[in-house]
Amino acid sequence: MSFDPSSPQHEVPQSIAVARESRPPSWVWKEMLRGNQRFVAGEPRHPRQDVERRNELAAEQKPLAALFGCSDSRLAAEIIFDLGLGDLFVVRNAGQVIADSIIGSLEYGVAVLGVKLILVLGHDECGAVKAAIQSQAPDAERLPPHIEHLIEPIIPAVRRIVGPQPDGRVLVDPSTTDALAVGREHLRDTVAELLQRSPLIADAVAAGELAVVGANYRLADGTVDSDVVLGIDPPQMSPYRSEQERTSSPLQSVSGPDATAPAAEQPTTDLLSPNR
Repeated sequence: MSFDPSSPQHEVPQSIAVARESRPPSWVWKEMLRGNQRFVAGEPRHPRQDVERRNELAAEQKPLAALFGCSDSRLAAEIIFDLGLGDLFVVRNAGQVIADSIIGSLEYGVAVLGVKLILVLGHDECGAVKAAIQSQAPDAERLPPHIEHLIEPIIPAVRRIVGPQPDGRVLVDPSTTDALAVGREHLRDTVAELLQRSPLIADAVAAGELAVVGANYRLADGTVDSDVVLGIDPPQMSPYRSEQERTSSPLQSVSGPDATAPAAEQPTTDLLSPNR
């Protein structure tokens, strides 16, 4: 299925349509990785942050990428990728959980602003992930209703990482549950759900107009590690992955029509299989 913004399903009002940049998705992701390398090395350039750039953006925006990440205050998107004003279209909530407002915002970035890449960015020491793990303990106290609703999409990842007992029960002990593994699993779930719930985004990936990357940010050293890369062939891997990480947790890649299968036909683990 091709991506056509002029079709009834993907129609964009001409009055707010913005011309797309000619740069391909792979260029955008490599540029972001270069910026992250500068940030990690302590050699940021702080590009496109002057008065001239601010004035240039007053009339319209043409971001290169959209970033959907956790609202943690330590994830300052433009800083960790050493980018400037107007480079990123940023959408965030606690735990980077999919919601209608998130999907609508990202679709706006693709169909109206013409972004070439969507980055879904998780991180270690995530409070939402920890809350989801704690909520599944046998003696867990009830959380405020809105927080319970917020972390609900993370709970399936918790239960899969912990796994069932011989009698089929899933017993979560927060002291022994691997929060990093839960975070990675939730990141993959988030990417899969985004594709499954947004035909517009899935079609853009299938048409080669858009890449979707799932990555994790390390708070201690500032590195961004690729985990899922869709729509870039061959996938561009983060330079920070160790050989052990590359072997034990291979970068998962899906491109073309296989990336658009609906949830009912293709579970998360199959959707993001590196063998597809």
